[in-house]
Amino acid sequence: MLRGMFLICFVLPIQHKFTWLVGPLHVMGEEVTAKPILVNGTYINPELGKYHARLRTLSRSCLDIKEKFGAKTDGIYYLTTKNGVVYQAYCDMTTNGGGWTLVASVHENNMDGKCTLGDRWSSQQGSNPKRPDGDGTWANTATFGTAEGATSDDYKNPGYFDINGEDVSVWHVPNDVQLNDWAKASILRYHTETKFLKDNGGNLYHLFKKYPVRFEAGECNKDTGPTSPVVYDTGDKNKTTNFYGPLVRNQFEPGFVTFRVFNEEKAAMAMCSGIKPTGCHTEYYCIGGGGHFPEETPRQCGDFTGFDWNGYGTHTKASASKEIIEASVLIFYR
Repeated sequence: MLRGMFLICFVLPIQHKFTWLVGPLHVMGEEVTAKPILVNGTYINPELGKYHARLRTLSRSCLDIKEKFGAKTDGIYYLTTKNGVVYQAYCDMTTNGGGWTLVASVHENNMDGKCTLGDRWSSQQGSNPKRPDGDGTWANTATFGTAEGATSDDYKNPGYFDINGEDVSVWHVPNDVQLNDWAKASILRYHTETKFLKDNGGNLYHLFKKYPVRFEAGECNKDTGPTSPVVYDTGDKNKTTNFYGPLVRNQFEPGFVTFRVFNEEKAAMAMCSGIKPTGCHTEYYCIGGGGHFPEETPRQCGDFTGFDWNGYGTHTKASASKEIIEASVLIFYR
C-alpha cells in the first residue's frame, strides 16, 4: 500500500514536455496499470487538461484570476480561501470588464412553504419569536449548494465571507436554467460601481454583522442599511418596476440595491434587489426575511417574504409577477 501511494504521489506533478508511462502498480493486492495522460505534450483526455489548466490558476477570487492569468472565459474555476479551503465558483469574466465571483444565490423552492425546509436565507424552522435572526445565514459562515446548481437551489460558497470586494453584481435567472445559459436567460442583470462594500467590511458577511437581519432591530425608513445605485446590463428601471404588483409600485424607486430594511411590523428583510424602498410594505419586493414575522402576518415569512400576497381587497394587486418569483437571485462580488 505504501509503495502504491508513493508512486501515485510521484506521478501527479505534470510537466508538459514529458509523457508519463508507469509500469504495473500493486494497490491493495490488485495490479493496476497506470496509463499516460500526455502524449507529445498533449492531454489524451481534453477534460483533464481543462481541469489542470484551471487548477493552476488557483486564486482567492475571479478578479485575481483575471488580473494574474488573463482569463477571459465565463465558467467554473477553482478558488481558495485564506485558510486554504479549495472550492469551485462560477466566474463572470465578461460583464463590465469581468472578474465577478458568484458567491450566493437565493432561490424560492416553495412559495406556499413559509419559513420551511429550503428557506435557508430566512428560516427553516418556522416563524419563531425566540429566533429573531432566523437561521442567521446572511451573517454566518455556513455554506450550501453548488455553483452549477445555483438556479435550482439556494447556494452559498466560502467566498461569501472570505473575499474582500468593492461592488456587487446581481442576476435574476429563471429557475433551473443551465449554467451556460444564465447570462442570456436572465430577466435582469445589474451591478454597482460605488465601491460601497469597502465601507462595509468588503463583503455581505461583514455588512450584515453591522446591519443585523433581525426582527425588531429597527424601524421602517429609519434603520435601513446601505443603498447603492446600479448600472443595468440586462433590463432597465421600467422593467424592474413592472415585475412587482401595481399596488406597491409607488412604494419604491427602481435602479438601486438596498440592504437590511424593515416593514411597518418591524420585520427585517436582507436585500431589496434592484429597488430602493420609499414605503413600509417592503415584504412585497425585498428578499431574505429574518425568520420571524408577527402573528398577524405569518405568510410574509420566507426567502421571498410576501411576494405571493393574495389577501383580501386591494392586496391582491400587491403580488409580484410569476417571472420574478420564479427567478433565482444570483449575487456576485468584485
